[in-house]
Amino acid sequence: MNSLLRVENLTKEYPLPDGVLRVFSDLNFTLESGRLVAIMGMSGVGKTTLLNLFGTLDKPTKGKIFIDGEDLLSMTEHRKAKVRNEKIRFVFQLYHLLPEFTALENVMLPLLIKGVDKNEAWEKGMVLLDEVSLIKKAPLWPRQLSGGEQQRIAIARSLVNEPKLLLADEPTGNLDWKTGGKILDLIKKLHQKKNLSSIIVTHNENVARFCDDTYIMEEGGMKRFSNP
Repeated sequence: MNSLLRVENLTKEYPLPDGVLRVFSDLNFTLESGRLVAIMGMSGVGKTTLLNLFGTLDKPTKGKIFIDGEDLLSMTEHRKAKVRNEKIRFVFQLYHLLPEFTALENVMLPLLIKGVDKNEAWEKGMVLLDEVSLIKKAPLWPRQLSGGEQQRIAIARSLVNEPKLLLADEPTGNLDWKTGGKILDLIKKLHQKKNLSSIIVTHNENVARFCDDTYIMEEGGMKRFSNP
């Protein structure tokens, strides 16, 4: 199976007045195309840092990151931004919906920024809202939606550009378990339907059970476990 994401000897350090803080060192990881994996670990182990590196929001101290066979770190900033915009999308614990836009407008926004015609963006936005079962909520403001509904809108927005890689950072962290379970079901359904390659960062074992594989971050490295 082909790999969509591959990292080699990844090291991330932050400078301190009296030395450096090493988050992880010489980390290797491969995400095979079409897989849904969980990355777990204690708070402060570097899960979110790693996700930001995967999504080109940060740079490693050393190592290589490949997306679809392209070396991200050798790219120009323009090319890197293009790859990020076309192939990578995030879902966060906080929904980051813009309060001055309706649910539909929030979903349409990535397409409008990309320069897609407004009518086409409207049509694609409505399709995504239908896929997350919120088409009737299209004209509502974020403040009129529940937490679970806002996260569904955020997921729809993340997929409207048809990315290849979905990176989710504690996507159910602000939700009760019943609502969170529905969000996980939705992520898994859309992951399969849209042939995504997906990573969920979580500290919750119940979340990890929804995934194909689980990786545990500890002592600066990662261990893989196949889920039953």
